[in-house]
Amino acid sequence: MSFQESLFYNAPFMLSLTMGSFLLGTYIFKKSKISLLHPIFISMICIISFLNVFDIPYEKYAEGSAFINFMLGPAVVSLGVILYDQMKYLKGNVLSILTAIAVGSVIGVTSVIALGKLFGLDDSLIISMEPKSVTTPIALGISQSYGGNTSLTAVTVVICGMFGAMFGPKVLSILKIKSPVAQGLSIGAASHGLGTARAMEIGAIEGAVSGLSIGLMGVMTSIAVPLVHWIYDMLI
Repeated sequence: MSFQESLFYNAPFMLSLTMGSFLLGTYIFKKSKISLLHPIFISMICIISFLNVFDIPYEKYAEGSAFINFMLGPAVVSLGVILYDQMKYLKGNVLSILTAIAVGSVIGVTSVIALGKLFGLDDSLIISMEPKSVTTPIALGISQSYGGNTSLTAVTVVICGMFGAMFGPKVLSILKIKSPVAQGLSIGAASHGLGTARAMEIGAIEGAVSGLSIGLMGVMTSIAVPLVHWIYDMLI
């Protein structure tokens, strides 16, 4: 084993690289207050740059940072605790939440198809990007079921999540949407986990509703994709 492999190819170093990059991104974001300099975005730049400079295969990084992937499961489940604590704010908004998620999922899928056809994209590319607003495991399952490119789907989901986390709160502010439930619902529905992390920074209600919308959006999009395709085939 070379010196580089013994130094870099291990879990403690990869975990330190990941967490260190995120802490650096958090520091830069808090100091600059610039939406574009989101901690996730800064972390990605730092990690990708480091891997490229030292010629470290992504597989080695993924292997070394597997513990973080493992902790994603408990982290998502923990959102249920926050949701339970804020349940009193949701009881009178059940119908509104379900309606918004249903409409949002259909519009999300339809907009991808419409823009894809407008710019002459291949059907496989369009299918790959249709589940852009749902969490990665669900998005990959939907994409694979319809013959999409799962690698492109994963990239699309991450980019969509980053943009939602970076610019979602600012867009809501411009549109003067002040309801905590509406803010959490829109951020979570549009940008899944990354957006939910940002929503939790805004407030407990926003974070709880955003976490709820991740699951609802996954279910609704799983229904919306075949439904929209069926309607599209009927019309064309």
